Amino acid sequence: MMKATWEKVFEYASSPLHGSLSRKLRKGVKIQINDGKTFESASLFLGEEFVRITETDAESAINSYYDWSKIESIRTYSSKETA
Repeated sequence: MMKATWEKVFEYASSPLHGSLSRKLRKGVKIQINDGKTFESASLFLGEEFVRITETDAESAINSYYDWSKIESIRTYSSKETA
């Protein structure tokens, strides 16, 4: 299983939320798991057996859960830095 690798990818794409175990996607970064939905402005929770991604809008919070062992790919999107 590649859990340690996937944790590093999630950590690269996000930063810790003060006072919690959750992480917030860095500004300008989007993330996609297993070629599914692309998440933007989301919070991540990296549990022992699962990953939870929380999106919020004006009316609700939407939680998506992923089993570590079922994650086959993670794609990150960010703006290209210019020199």
